[in-house]
Amino acid sequence: MGVHLTPLIKKRVLTLNDLRGKSLAVDANNYLYQFLSLVRTRDGTPLKDSRGNITSHLVGLLFRSTRLIYDFSIDLVFVFDGQPPRMKEAEIRKRRAQREKASLEWKEALKNRDYVKAFSKAVMTSRLTQHMIEDAKELLTLLGIPYVQALTEAEAQTAYMSMRGDVWAASSKDYDSLLFGASRLLRFLTIYGQEYLPSKRKARPLKPELITLRQLLHHHGITRRQLVDLAILVGTDFNEGIKGVGPKTALRVVKKYGEIESLPSEFLSKLTPQYQQVREIYLHPEIVPQYALNYDLVREEELFHFLCDKRDFARERVETAVHRMKETYSRKKQMKLEKWFAAHT
Repeated sequence: MGVHLTPLIKKRVLTLNDLRGKSLAVDANNYLYQFLSLVRTRDGTPLKDSRGNITSHLVGLLFRSTRLIYDFSIDLVFVFDGQPPRMKEAEIRKRRAQREKASLEWKEALKNRDYVKAFSKAVMTSRLTQHMIEDAKELLTLLGIPYVQALTEAEAQTAYMSMRGDVWAASSKDYDSLLFGASRLLRFLTIYGQEYLPSKRKARPLKPELITLRQLLHHHGITRRQLVDLAILVGTDFNEGIKGVGPKTALRVVKKYGEIESLPSEFLSKLTPQYQQVREIYLHPEIVPQYALNYDLVREEELFHFLCDKRDFARERVETAVHRMKETYSRKKQMKLEKWFAAHT
């Protein structure tokens, strides 16, 4: 779910054209969940092949990604979550309970033929299984799109890649990437510009948002460590915050006292004793230091076999994605040749 920092965020709204030529490290699990939530039939049932395998995530991954890459010249590298930190177990249990509750409400709405309510509940039942993740990785491999397997949180890995300058920005819906140190965070990497709000049963318009960490910290006059302490007071995926303390109150407290250790007992007594461990998760996460970012040539026949023969995709639609990636690969190859000749003449 991420940490609630919205009232403090200073963002710049962009268009996809503003992102031309940029490279993004994408939180893959976050990205796939969007498709699992929204690529569904009218009653909320996810798309499936004839064998019962869910394909909603593959549909979104195939068509949105190749269009962003081909139409807007945006380089994508996907980063998959690894083993979650032990301190995230409570949050995982909470999410599981929310899914189970939504699933029961979805079935009840279907029984009553209330399809608007059914869809609003269905989008909250999404569960990304290991089988789905492996399917997504295979699809990326066959398309020639690079991906990285993170050791723990994908957002920590995307932030590291951003800090190193290997990508222009980390891309995720959640603000945690900023806590992990991403120099830039791009939220809402979408083409059609809508997000469905289950609680309101309607979609809202969205545009890509850019948050620059340095500007955010400068605006509030705090350090990244203080931003992490602020988030701990509010509550993160790894700890419960202090009841009644929101982002603005947490900011005032952190600026006044400097760090959690200096807070008066009225705050410390209400905070998890493991707050230092939470801080360490954000400031010194486990990361993969070596990774590949190069695109490969699309493996055309294998892709058709995987999507058309095994997952029941229409061949004509897959051909569109193949064309995009073949053209992209040729374009990148030509650019490399031009740079080589420029450097040797």
